[in-house]
Amino acid sequence: MTITMLYSKLHRATVTDANLNYVGSITVDRDLMDAAAMRVGQKVDIVNINNGERFSTYIIEGERGKGDICLNGAAARKVHKGDKIIIIAYAQMDEKEAAEYKPKIVILNDDNTIAQAFEGLE
Repeated sequence: MTITMLYSKLHRATVTDANLNYVGSITVDRDLMDAAAMRVGQKVDIVNINNGERFSTYIIEGERGKGDICLNGAAARKVHKGDKIIIIAYAQMDEKEAAEYKPKIVILNDDNTIAQAFEGLE
């Protein structure tokens, strides 16, 4: 049996753009992807702290060091530039993996620089 567990998250990212005329996804700065061990094409949930919206999309790579967090396509209707969001990635794990795995948590400053990074929920 496998269960879906928190893999990593980018907490309190600031939306830098919302591009309705794009095919879809969320653009994430490559440095932030690396810090949270996220991958291009990976499914993520987006939680908008400002309005309570919650939806799923996939990641595309943004330019390293620019701090870009851009919702594209239909998802652009669920955010506004400046909104705070949480980007959550999950992974399928067997019970042994789940008992041992420590998710990567990356908390961001208002400018999408890393304020704190750690592993685990405790």
